[in-house]
Amino acid sequence: MQITDLRILETYGEHGNWLFVKIHTNTGVTGVGECSAEQHHKEIVAALQSMKDFLVGKDPFQVEHIWNSLYKQTFWYGQFITLCALSGIEQALWDIKGKELGVPIYELLGGRVRDSVRAYANAWAFQQSVTEHRIEDTPESIAEAAQDMVSAGFTAMKWDPFRFGGQVISREEETFAIACVEAVREAVGPNVDLMIECHGRFNMWSAIRMAQKLEPYDPFFYEEPIPPDNVDALAEVQRAINLPVATGERLYTRWEFRPLLEKQAARIIQPDICHAGGILELKKIAAMAETYYVAVQPHNANGPIATIASLHLDASIPNCIVQEFFYPYLDHYNEILTEPIEYADGYLKIPDRPGLGTDIREEAILKRPPVDMPHVASWIGSYW
Repeated sequence: MQITDLRILETYGEHGNWLFVKIHTNTGVTGVGECSAEQHHKEIVAALQSMKDFLVGKDPFQVEHIWNSLYKQTFWYGQFITLCALSGIEQALWDIKGKELGVPIYELLGGRVRDSVRAYANAWAFQQSVTEHRIEDTPESIAEAAQDMVSAGFTAMKWDPFRFGGQVISREEETFAIACVEAVREAVGPNVDLMIECHGRFNMWSAIRMAQKLEPYDPFFYEEPIPPDNVDALAEVQRAINLPVATGERLYTRWEFRPLLEKQAARIIQPDICHAGGILELKKIAAMAETYYVAVQPHNANGPIATIASLHLDASIPNCIVQEFFYPYLDHYNEILTEPIEYADGYLKIPDRPGLGTDIREEAILKRPPVDMPHVASWIGSYW
């Protein structure tokens, strides 16, 4: 079996563009992967195109050889755009291998340890954006939206209750955020887990102060309270608070997760299957985390193939505790997929068909062309 072609398919998703790669072989078997990164799709397309010549003629079963060759293809290996492209290619290679052998991808990773994975809802709190409040958002309106997620069966949900402000939170914004969390907790009761997203906006003082004020509402985790580029500072925050820190969506490969684990800077890590190197790289990161008794919650703000690929990972690792799921996107996800993502009563079913267990409908992708997006999102400036 040899690779004969690499095709790139782009579409507008929900809050950003979704980018897919499809690898063809001389036997007719194809594999699909996803390498979405919202506004960076043009750069990733260029990276994919640069990798095509290397891939053509290669044996798609040689996943490790291809991954290492592309990862170390230049002196500047390990950078974000390269890793996004490589993540999509790697997923497609596993898809081919699973299809050819007639087994789901998780069987090639050691078999499954669960048949389904608990999901937490994201993208439910605001209508304008998953990260940006509308001017009319209130604690009461967000609490009402949270009740809708409970009605849909979720026992866990995440949102960013903070509006504006930089590294030092103002008294006004602190009061608003706490009122939101209090309202949601009262609306959903004590048995629903609340995940608090911070998007790396705080300095250490504000991060610790907010954690102390949030503690009475029993958050399941406290995500990215400070930026991801100072592991020592994050470790100090984790030691100073009683909430479990979760982080990792902006870290890539096992080499970047190593110091985070060594310094015990988080209780939960969140590698992204589209950005950190693909399925096997996340499996390796999870194995490292297991030696530190750190849990894994794969980050997933991407499209439908990333969700499916994350489920195969979840099936094969013992330290997965919950899967991020953009529930309001489910209809759009399943419009693109030939076999649907199955969600019911707070859980996502692990696919049991060969490979990823689904393919993409190209006609659905072509219906929504990708859009030009600003490289600096509108809400970023308010953080700094």
